[in-house]
Amino acid sequence: MHSSWIKYKKDYQSFLKIEKSLSENSILAYIRDYEKLTQFIEYVGSEKKPTEITLKDLQEMIRWISEMGIAARSQARIISGIRNFFEYLVIEDEIKQDPTELLELPKIGKKLPEVLDKEEIDALLAAVDLSKNEGHRNRAMLETLYSCGLRVSELVNLKITNIYFEEGFIRVIGKGNKERLVPVSSTVEKEINLYKDFTRVHQEIQPGHEDILFLNRRGAKLTRIMIYTIIQQLAQKIRLRKSISPHTFRHSFATHLVEGGANLRAIQEMLGHESISTTEIYTHLSNDLLREAIISYHPRNK
Repeated sequence: MHSSWIKYKKDYQSFLKIEKSLSENSILAYIRDYEKLTQFIEYVGSEKKPTEITLKDLQEMIRWISEMGIAARSQARIISGIRNFFEYLVIEDEIKQDPTELLELPKIGKKLPEVLDKEEIDALLAAVDLSKNEGHRNRAMLETLYSCGLRVSELVNLKITNIYFEEGFIRVIGKGNKERLVPVSSTVEKEINLYKDFTRVHQEIQPGHEDILFLNRRGAKLTRIMIYTIIQQLAQKIRLRKSISPHTFRHSFATHLVEGGANLRAIQEMLGHESISTTEIYTHLSNDLLREAIISYHPRNK
């Protein structure tokens, strides 16, 4: 087995701890899933590195774990953990194509992501302290994250030359360097202009970062961790009970679009989903919310 497996395990562990801020138990669970994959690679005597694993390897691994008599729910847990590892490799630009994308999960109910309602989004935005230097920046960032349904990596890499307010679009560079045009609301335009005209204009910008829209106080591009921290602090400030991350804004935005009756293909294009099945998650989510709303007013439940 290739020696790089130990190094990747270490780096992945740091990522889960620092970037994802996961609890010790969650980290251990993810590492156990990673080790299952390691055991399989060892078992088949492969010399592949983690970055060389294919969909075929993973399908064989699933066969291997099911032959060991592991229950469907536990299999799903392991696959989900391994999927998380390959997502990490994509985030870190170690691989271009995620081999787990077409990996089938054993059929058990799908757990849906946490979603904020519009009032909670508004409360988080209202909690931003505009008297602080970074206030306008934070408000513009969160409004853009939500209203444009961006991934956090797309937000931190957003360029001024990719903003076309005249046409009502921003150009976003998504996963696998795929470009897409995202329509912008007047609120996004207003918040970005406020930030550019009142905060950013006074900053000394580091060479190479002149075109990056959102800058830290040193005049350079923000990290994903920084965005995560800003959101966590605002959630604490408004005593939000839900566990949220930058991705929650994207999930919430998609759910609100579905609830508002938006066309699924249009949502898929806007969010840059490779497959419509990813977008369809939001219809299930919406159906669950619809069911809750109906059942609570149902005449037979009175």
